[in-house]
Amino acid sequence: MKLATALVHAGVRRDPTTGAVAVPIYQSATFQHPALGQSTGYDYSRTRNPTRSALEDALAQLEGGSRGLAFSSGMAALHCALQLFGPEDHILLTEDLYGGTYRLVDRILHVPCTFVDTSHPSAVRDALRPNTRAIVVETPTNPMMRTADLSELAAIARKAGVLLIVDNTFLTPWLQRPLELGADIVVHSATKYLAGHNDVVAGALVVKDAALGERLAYLQNGIGAILGPQDAYLVIRGLKTLALRMERHQANAREVAAWLRAHPGVERVFYPGVGGMLSFTVAHAALVPQVLASVQLCLFAESLGGVETLITYPTTQTHADIPAERREALGISDRLLRLSVGIEDSHDIIADLAQALRDPSAAHGA
Repeated sequence: MKLATALVHAGVRRDPTTGAVAVPIYQSATFQHPALGQSTGYDYSRTRNPTRSALEDALAQLEGGSRGLAFSSGMAALHCALQLFGPEDHILLTEDLYGGTYRLVDRILHVPCTFVDTSHPSAVRDALRPNTRAIVVETPTNPMMRTADLSELAAIARKAGVLLIVDNTFLTPWLQRPLELGADIVVHSATKYLAGHNDVVAGALVVKDAALGERLAYLQNGIGAILGPQDAYLVIRGLKTLALRMERHQANAREVAAWLRAHPGVERVFYPGVGGMLSFTVAHAALVPQVLASVQLCLFAESLGGVETLITYPTTQTHADIPAERREALGISDRLLRLSVGIEDSHDIIADLAQALRDPSAAHGA
C-alpha cells in the first residue's frame, strides 16, 4: 500500500461489529473482563485504549516501525524516550534544537549531555564518549533549519553501539522516514503536522525494534502521560489529509522563501528546500515588532504545522529558556522570525508579509 493510501485509511476497519468508517472514540477508563483470568485485550485506558491503539498502529505503519506509542504531548514522548538512560549515561544532542527540549534535558532532567552540530558527522563522531548511549537529532533543526545526513549518523551510532533518536516533527513520514535510514526511535510532536489543525496537543514515538518498543510501552504505562481517546481521534482525522497538506505547505514555503530572499528588508532566509518551515532575519531589529504587529493573515502565535500560517519570535517564545549567549552563537538573534507556512493561497501569504515588511517612511513619500 502506498503511503498516501495508508494515510487515508488510518483507523479504518477498526470496528467489525458496525463497520464504522471513522474509528470509534472509546471514552472509557476501564473495560470489563469476560471472566477471571481473561481479558479482551483492553483492561485500563492508561495501559491501552482502542482509539489510541488505532492511532499507534497507524503511526507504526506510516514510519515503517514495529510499534507506535501516543502521548499527551511531544515533550511527554521525548521524556519517555529519555527514561531509557540512567544518570551515568551520556547523550549527544543537536545544538540547534527546540527550546523545550533544551529545558527538559538541561533544567529538568539534568541529563549528562553534549550539544553538537549534527549537520557535521565528524563533530558527532568526535563528541562520542565511552558512556554515550544515544544521539538525539533534529533535522531540519528548530529554528535554523540545518539538516543532518541520517544515514551517516546511523552508521556512526551503529559502530558506537548507541541509539539514534530522530525528531521528525518538521518533515513527517511523508517527507522523511528516519527508521528506513537507520534510526532506532522517531519522535513527533503530533500537535504539529500529523494532527495539522491546531486543535490538539499530542506526541508520539515510533520504534524499529519490537523489544525496544516493549520497554518504551512499559515506561509509558508507568509514567502515564498517554493520549486520551478524543485527542487520538483528532490526530487520526488529521493524518488522513497529511499527504495533501504537506505538498501544499511545501509548495507555499518554497514560494514564500524565494520572495523573502528578494525583499530588501530581509537579510537572510533559512529554508532547507523541503517542508513547510522557514526562518528569516530582518535587516534591523525595529522591523520585528513592526512585522508582528502588522500581520493580518499570518497569526502571531507559538506552535507550527497547522493549516494556518503562524509567525513566531524564537527569542521570547520557543527558545526563551536557552541562554542568550548560546542563542546568539547559534544564530538565534533578536532579528530572527520563524514562519510556519500554511496552506492558504501563497499570494495572500506573500501579500500579508509585504505589507508587514513595508518601509514606513515610503508610505509618507520620504
